[in-house]
Amino acid sequence: MRVGGGGGGGGGGGREREAALLLVLIAAACGFVVVLLNLPDGRALPGGVPGAVGEHTGGTHVSVKERRMVEIVRQRQDVAAQELEGQTDENAAEADERISRSPPGTKEKLWMMQDQLIMAKAYLQFASLHGSAHLVRELKLRIKEIERVISHFSSSSRVPTSALQKIRAMEMTLSKAQRAYPHCSHMTAKLRAMTHQSEELVRAHRSETSFLEQVAVRTLPKGHHCLAMRLTSEYFLLDPKEREFPQRYTMQMGDLYHHAIFSDNVLASAVVVNSTISASKDPKRIMFHIVTDALNFPAMMMWFLTNPPNPATIQIKSLDHLKWLPADFSFRFKQKGIRDPRYTSALNHLRFYLPEVFPSLNKLVLLDHDVVVQRDLSGLWQIDLNGKVNGAVETCTSGDGYHRLENLVNFSDPSIINKFDAKACIHAFGMNIFDLKEWRRQGLTTAYNKWFQAGKRRRLWKAGSLPLGQIVFYNQTVPLDHRWHVLGLGHDRSIGRDAIERAAVIHYSGKLKPWLEISIPKYRDYWNNFLDYDNPYLQQCNIHIVSSRNGQAFLSSAVLALTHVLQIHNHPS
Repeated sequence: MRVGGGGGGGGGGGREREAALLLVLIAAACGFVVVLLNLPDGRALPGGVPGAVGEHTGGTHVSVKERRMVEIVRQRQDVAAQELEGQTDENAAEADERISRSPPGTKEKLWMMQDQLIMAKAYLQFASLHGSAHLVRELKLRIKEIERVISHFSSSSRVPTSALQKIRAMEMTLSKAQRAYPHCSHMTAKLRAMTHQSEELVRAHRSETSFLEQVAVRTLPKGHHCLAMRLTSEYFLLDPKEREFPQRYTMQMGDLYHHAIFSDNVLASAVVVNSTISASKDPKRIMFHIVTDALNFPAMMMWFLTNPPNPATIQIKSLDHLKWLPADFSFRFKQKGIRDPRYTSALNHLRFYLPEVFPSLNKLVLLDHDVVVQRDLSGLWQIDLNGKVNGAVETCTSGDGYHRLENLVNFSDPSIINKFDAKACIHAFGMNIFDLKEWRRQGLTTAYNKWFQAGKRRRLWKAGSLPLGQIVFYNQTVPLDHRWHVLGLGHDRSIGRDAIERAAVIHYSGKLKPWLEISIPKYRDYWNNFLDYDNPYLQQCNIHIVSSRNGQAFLSSAVLALTHVLQIHNHPS
């Protein structure tokens, strides 16, 4: 009998799933576990079966025999865990994949055999505890037979007659075990101990997952470091005259489509540039303005000098070139206890100085470096902003309470509650059209500086530039059609292919950036398509395409197994 359904992941879900299935199956077999757990001390079950003494918290007496049994069970706990770990995470993952590709009849038999294994291993531990040597030998034999059958299944094979015989033999052995141990109180105590240990392991693995994910997010891959170093060293070998882009303006600056990118990541910027040109109907009218930090400026320059974005025009600046910025600008956003570079980056806050960065421009599109452009963006310049400053996609939907201003801003502060609507929808950053002329007229940069200083004196919003952006552009944003900008490819695995392919811009917002090996595999190719992995620099630094089939190679097998366990736990069949 298949318990738990097939959609949750077959038989390879890890120790927590095994323990949970054990509890369900043993309870069902015995039929009166719940009664045993709730009987008062000294009472009897119907039919003359003596009542089991439970571990009550209200001071109920526990017999010496029962305490001794619990102690023995706990002593055997580690042994049980080691037995259950016999099937490695890798084998479990392979079994799941094999099951998913099998015909329906084969899947059911495989699931049945894996459930039989769980039951048999539980009875094996209990039989060993009580010295039932014959039953122990028989259980071990049946376990080996079933494991051998499972390991020899191919994805397209049908269930052979020999396998059916092994299934029937295991059923008979499990029936013997059930008859040998008809009372479930001791088995329940053991399963409780196993469940507790599994929960502890899940907590430990969850902590490990969080740590490794943070390491992956904050650490640039080795190949990217190599690329930056090579580009930088070759940039300084150039003659000073060769370190400038050729001036190819064939029209007035006002006739160009200006795109700004603030980034310290060379390859990410290259993908934004390449995808924008590829999607444009008139790429010669595009001008890119990249601003980076002083450390990455030589590498950024060298990349685009050797890979010019023809027929578009490009201009690259360093933060050091913006002499009017406050002296502490590069490090003023560091906050105690916050290490995520997305929240502490000076380049993220530079967006609030756009009119000062580009004093000669009246309109431009600002693109984050983790986007891919799939459609021509020239239509953004035709949108009437109706006297407002910002054109952006809203992130909330009807009935959605998460993407509301109250989730970013502290509405217990009087300066907030009297000026803003807690239920106002959050608008996205990552692809925005800005009217810089109107921005200057309304003095929004001054408003930003005022709110930033207020936020330093008391906690008014969550970390990062997003909450502050909602404050600065409150009532200054025109909602755009959602097809302009689809977000979430850096954290949301449920985005449909149709929504992605209809979007003008797709945004890998979240931690799982497409240049990291922990990125979501099914979204990688949208990003990979705009890098030439045959480029000599990429070849020299061993930067290769990360295939969608490779999985999360960066993480350990323990973390991968935990992910599977949590999926089953959070989405039970």
